[in-house]
Amino acid sequence: MGRGRIMLVGVLALLAAGGGFAAWRHRAARDALPDFILRVNGRIEAEQIDIASKIAGRLTALRVEEGQMLAAGAEVARLDATTLQAQLRAAEAQMREAAQARLAADAEALRARSARALAQSELARTQELQRRGFAPVEQLDQRRSTLEVAEATVLTAEAGQRRAQAALEAAEANVAQARSLLDETVLVAPRAGRVLYRLMREGEVVAAGGRVATLIDPSDVSMIVFLPAAAAGRLAYGAEARLVLDPAPQYVLPATVSFVAPEAQFTPRQVETAQERESLMFRVKLRLPPELLQSHAERVKGGVRGLAYLRLDAAQPWPAALQVKLP
Repeated sequence: MGRGRIMLVGVLALLAAGGGFAAWRHRAARDALPDFILRVNGRIEAEQIDIASKIAGRLTALRVEEGQMLAAGAEVARLDATTLQAQLRAAEAQMREAAQARLAADAEALRARSARALAQSELARTQELQRRGFAPVEQLDQRRSTLEVAEATVLTAEAGQRRAQAALEAAEANVAQARSLLDETVLVAPRAGRVLYRLMREGEVVAAGGRVATLIDPSDVSMIVFLPAAAAGRLAYGAEARLVLDPAPQYVLPATVSFVAPEAQFTPRQVETAQERESLMFRVKLRLPPELLQSHAERVKGGVRGLAYLRLDAAQPWPAALQVKLP
C-alpha cells in the first residue's frame, strides 16, 4: 500500500471516529437530563383522510398510486355515471315542461284579470245608465253577476299560477339533485396529501360510504406519546416539546402539545415505555409546525419512531443538547 493511500485511509478513520464520538457525545448530553425534562418514546402519525364515495356505483377509473402526492381537488376516482346522466336528462325535461306550464298559467291569469277589468267597466257604465233611468235593474244585476264570476276566475287563475310555480321549483330541485349526484361520481382529494392506500380496483362496486383510497396530510403530523398521570397533569396546551427521530438522531425538531387525553387508557403495543405495558397512561399528541412540514413534505411519513422531550417547567431553559436543530 502506498504512503498516500495509507494517509487517506488514516484521515477517513479519524473523521469516522470523530463523527462517531460527536454523535455519542450528543446522545450522552441528551441522556443527562435535568429533572424538569421528561423523555418518552413515541411514534409519528400523519393525519389520515379517507376518500369515500357518497353514492353506490361501479368504479370505472382509479387514477392514483400509493405514494403519489396529490394536490387539493385532484381527481382520485370516477364512478359509472350512465344511470345518473339519464336521470338528469329526465329531470331537465320535467323542468322544461313545468316552465311551459307556468307560462300557460301566467297567460290564463292575465286573461282572467283582463276579463275582470272589462266586467268592472261594464258594471260601472250600467250603474250610471240605471241611475239615469236608461238601464233596467235586471241588466245591472247581470253585470254584477258577471263581475263576481270574473273575480272567481281571477282567484282560480292565481291559484293555478302558484301551483305551476311550485311544480317548477320542484322540477328545478330535482335537476339540482340529479346534478349533485352526478358530481358525486367524481371523487377528488379534499386537500393536498400523499396516497397511503388504494383500497379498491377498477370495475369493483363501491357501496355508499365505501372508501376508495386513504391519504395522509403532510402538513398535519404529530408524535403520539403516552404519559403517566403525574406528568400529563403538568402539561399545558401549547407547551413546547422537542422530538428526536430514530432515522435522524442528529436533528432536534420543535413541537407543541396539541392534545392530552381526558381519560387514561392502556398503552398500545407499538409504543414501548419504561413502565409496564399494562399500566394506565394518558395519550398526548405533540404537533410539528406546519411550516416545517411544508418545507420537508417529501420526507414526511407516518410510523417513524423516536424520542420526545417534554419540559415540565416552562420557566426553565432547554438544555444545549435539545436546542432546535433542523435539516
